[in-house]
Amino acid sequence: MFLERISILNFKNIEEAELEFSANVNCLVGDNGAGKTNLIDAVYYLSISKSSVGLTDGQSVRHGEDYFLLDGRYSLGGGERREGIVCSFKRGGGKVIKRNGKEYDRVSEHIGLLPLVMVSPADTALIHESGDERRRFLNSFLSQTDREYLTAIVRYNHLLQERNRLLKTGVGSAFEEILEVLDMQLVETGTAVHEKRAEMIRRLAPKVAEYYAILSSDKEEVTVSYKSELTETPFADLLTAAREKDRVCGFTNCGVHRDDIKLEILGFPIRKYGSQGQQKSMLLALKLAQFDMMHELRGIRPILLLDDVFDKLDMARVEALIGMVSSDRFGQIFITDSNKVRLEGILTRMTENYKLFSVNGGQFTEL
Repeated sequence: MFLERISILNFKNIEEAELEFSANVNCLVGDNGAGKTNLIDAVYYLSISKSSVGLTDGQSVRHGEDYFLLDGRYSLGGGERREGIVCSFKRGGGKVIKRNGKEYDRVSEHIGLLPLVMVSPADTALIHESGDERRRFLNSFLSQTDREYLTAIVRYNHLLQERNRLLKTGVGSAFEEILEVLDMQLVETGTAVHEKRAEMIRRLAPKVAEYYAILSSDKEEVTVSYKSELTETPFADLLTAAREKDRVCGFTNCGVHRDDIKLEILGFPIRKYGSQGQQKSMLLALKLAQFDMMHELRGIRPILLLDDVFDKLDMARVEALIGMVSSDRFGQIFITDSNKVRLEGILTRMTENYKLFSVNGGQFTEL
């Protein structure tokens, strides 16, 4: 699968653009703030139906305009099938996602059609921030590959909100009966979420170790594991034991909304003991392993977006990364960098199948 071309109107600082891409490597070079990441974000939006940087749809509209439109044309199945995706937003009218001219009933129906993996500077949150970030990574990852998981996590979050709302009020003759019903439903969905997450991490971990070894020339050993209360104790028992505490606190103190991923180097937390280069290599290994898993599960090579990934990497790791992603193991790749000489020099040694675009003020020129 690859994105053949994209048309953009009024998206962030891009007033108007129409680009055709290589099925292999596409490079965007330009100064910071030129619009490289905005194009990457447009590609992300066509797959995930929202911005990768946490902006609302209204914040993604170009200043002074009242709408944006993204139109992508994809080749699937060795060019035998094509998909046309149009994502648009208008102030006062909301968001519309269309596939081959037909609007989706629900935006969630689009998730997973065009699998995608993105690596960006914001991913440092996976190392340094709370478990919320790592759960968000897991949810996004699994939602693109498993429709049942997407349904389960949406259902779980809804039930969790209802339970917390009930715990905050804590009154009414039917309180205990309602809580029992919510707990039964929460246990069913939460257990399903836990099982799918645990299985995914089990399969992902050796791939992360493999990619990290390549990036670091086998200098260090890293491990990835799943941390969850449900691993040791059935969810129903956890809820029963915590019920009084939940009532006092007014929220649910146990469940898969507290799960985490442990990222370690030589047996120690990488956020405390890893150098910046080691942490960046771990993030890259995690995302490349995600790519492999999505390929295995979907039978489609996801689009890979590498946004400003060379910072904090020495040249050996940069060349190892470019050598990997430009191989037949991967499909279409988008890379951004502010250093044209560095990027072009590496690419010419690694592959002939690439396109290079200069970016300036939201405008794009193929070099």
